[in-house]
Amino acid sequence: MIHVRRAGPLDAGAMADLLNEVIARGGTTALTRTDMLEWMERDPLSIWHIAEDGAGGLLGFQWVDQHDPQRRERLHIATFARVGRTGLGIGSALFAATREAAREAGAREIEAEIRADNAGGLAYYQSRGFEDAGRREGVLLEDGSVVDKVVKIYRL
Repeated sequence: MIHVRRAGPLDAGAMADLLNEVIARGGTTALTRTDMLEWMERDPLSIWHIAEDGAGGLLGFQWVDQHDPQRRERLHIATFARVGRTGLGIGSALFAATREAAREAGAREIEAEIRADNAGGLAYYQSRGFEDAGRREGVLLEDGSVVDKVVKIYRL
């Protein structure tokens, strides 16, 4: 069973731990609970959801925020599931809650930027109904690597 609810400050530590599992696979810098709290509070219009199992264990999280202040009708999305737990409906449950919350917040679009080499991420957003909207080539990551990113848009 997957339970989705709004995330709050008390979830920051578990969310940072989950994200660090994902980061460890990609080799970029780890986050602390404090880093996650600052991230959550950076944009007062951001909307965060977590997915938990029946025992309250964190399965994944998703948020939308005001990525570009000049385009208030468009929110930017990011999704993370616990390593080894993808394909179980976590992302579907999270997106249902996020989509509704974004509509309630007055957004018209949700934008995702996915690394071009992230086949799972590309398939996830495509299966939610996101459409290709562009490509960013030669994006420099914090670890010094350079990747291309695919931009996808979901119209609410």
